[in-house]
Amino acid sequence: MGSFLIYFLIITIIPIWASMRVNGAYKKYSNVPNSTGTTGYEVARRILDSNGLYDVQIEETRGFLSDHYDPRAKVVRLSSANYHGHSIAALAVAAHECGHAIQDQEDYAFLRLRSSLAPVASFGSNTSWILIIIGFMFQLANLALLGIIFMAVAVLFQVVTLPVEFNASSRALNQVVSLGIIRNDEERGARSVLNAAALTYVAAAAVALLELLRFVLMFVGMNNDD
Repeated sequence: MGSFLIYFLIITIIPIWASMRVNGAYKKYSNVPNSTGTTGYEVARRILDSNGLYDVQIEETRGFLSDHYDPRAKVVRLSSANYHGHSIAALAVAAHECGHAIQDQEDYAFLRLRSSLAPVASFGSNTSWILIIIGFMFQLANLALLGIIFMAVAVLFQVVTLPVEFNASSRALNQVVSLGIIRNDEERGARSVLNAAALTYVAAAAVALLELLRFVLMFVGMNNDD
């Protein structure tokens, strides 16, 4: 019971800690205006045009940090605060999403892999728990194993997401520096926002791996009992 409580605290604290880091960094640098006075929209448009991505549109979307790139629609969607904002945080987030658009243009391998895994991972994350719970409850080893396999695909999706996100952030920093959008002293702030955001993906992948490992050990234990 004690070990389970420790495990539960670990998988609970990790994502909370990551969320606090990204919210703290974003809040801090959303109050720091960038030196060029450009909005997130203007930054995104400049990066996209500089890379020949004239067909990629930029749209405003609702929500807090709901920013994303849609490879199917070829659209960079920025939350209102980042679309209209002049802050270091808005600049960093907008540049990051453009990093994904550049990945798409260059047919970045991990982005393609993530896209191919997405449908199966979505199905697996929604179905695996049901199969695993029923499998363990009624001692149906094959059903539990199927659930674990589905969960493993979902975990693989989260692991593959890590290089995609880190690479997009690296591209973002290179773009804003090479295009002269930020000064050298502003690069640290942009990097802080991007690194904090990356922690949320690391935390999600770590928790998913721990959960997968727990069920694998439970499955092994169930078979040994037989």
